[in-house]
Amino acid sequence: MPTILIAEDDRRVRESLERALTLEGYEVVTASDGARALELHAETPADLLLLDVSMPNADGLSVCRRIRERGDETPVLMLTARHEVQDRVAGLDAGADDYLVKPFALEELLARLRARLRIGATHDEHLHLADLRLDLDGRRVWRSDTILDLSKTEFDLLEVLVRNAGVVLSRTQLYDAVWDGDLETDSKTLDVYVGYLRRKLEADNRSRLIHTVRGTGYVARDADDTDS
Repeated sequence: MPTILIAEDDRRVRESLERALTLEGYEVVTASDGARALELHAETPADLLLLDVSMPNADGLSVCRRIRERGDETPVLMLTARHEVQDRVAGLDAGADDYLVKPFALEELLARLRARLRIGATHDEHLHLADLRLDLDGRRVWRSDTILDLSKTEFDLLEVLVRNAGVVLSRTQLYDAVWDGDLETDSKTLDVYVGYLRRKLEADNRSRLIHTVRGTGYVARDADDTDS
């Protein structure tokens, strides 16, 4: 079943939504603020984000803008107590796919979730960073017009990095996302695979896209980095 990430700072609302969606058969992950929602989505991407507009540590609009700036097209449904037209427009302009005003009927929420998940399933998903393009359904990668031959692990690692472009991912986050936490964080496996990817991505003197953040991990971004 699809995974839904609920970001809501009201504990009672968050727990009520978690119970209802779990009973409907969804996998549910919860966060009490926007910053944690971004971390959770970076570690294990959800199939749909249910975001409250008013949250501490990055509100729903900020979270939505951040993931859209990375090229992440995961469906986003905004929840808010605000009912003015300009508030709904702000949410849609931030990249949200739908907007639901509190209080709402659970039946309507479930119907909107089903609709958004159906729409998302009918489109091939691609990720982009500079001249890099990933076809997630076909598991193919191009740098400009050149197709790259990647192993399964190389593709999985690149997908996590590009899906979270601009976000520094720790070694622990990457080991959890790509190797399901089966390897120790002091293992050299991650560094070896980053090296493999760099050699393939940077062939023919192309620019670096995967950068090292010393003492933390790695980040994918379209910029030179003297610490790489």
